[in-house]
Amino acid sequence: MAEESRDQAETAVEQEEAATGPEADEAADEAQAPSEVDELRAELEAAREEARRHQDLLLREAAETENYKKRATREKHDAIRYANESLVRDLLPVIDDLERAAEHARADGNPQSLLDGIELVLKSCLEALQKHAVTRITAKGEPFDPEKHEAYAQVETDEYAANTVVDEIHRGYYLADRLLRPSLVSVAKAATLQEKSVTEKDGPAVENDRTDD
Repeated sequence: MAEESRDQAETAVEQEEAATGPEADEAADEAQAPSEVDELRAELEAAREEARRHQDLLLREAAETENYKKRATREKHDAIRYANESLVRDLLPVIDDLERAAEHARADGNPQSLLDGIELVLKSCLEALQKHAVTRITAKGEPFDPEKHEAYAQVETDEYAANTVVDEIHRGYYLADRLLRPSLVSVAKAATLQEKSVTEKDGPAVENDRTDD
């Protein structure tokens, strides 16, 4: 009886050692291994899917950027090419008026009608330019201003104060607040003493000649 009990105890110990020994650990690892591999595979596939999604997004953004560049280049080209469209459109009626004035002058043979037609065309042209913020510079009778006047010549005169614009060779213009071209002008300067004395001397002589007559 005692021997049977001892044998049963030894058997129980052996079974317990078998359950907790290295073989048991290996069996447990083998049981867990498939689930960990599946988990790693799932994570890898998810990472690949994320990478594909980011790649598609980058390709789409690159295509949109390229399309934007092409569109911007085309719009810039068109803006430069047709920048003067509205100005040209407003000048077309001026050309029409000029053609009608020329036809009328040829038919009538009256120089005054041609002059009237030219003045009308000039007025129309200036009105068209004003629509596009083009304005004339007032120069004659104004003090010389190097910011908007360009001196062509100096004129000795007593009719105007020194450094005053006495004549315009051609008009100057502004585009908004930007100078398109300055006025080309003649500027007054004081007469020299010698010229004044000559003028004063010649003056009485002429009067004496008239008295003698």
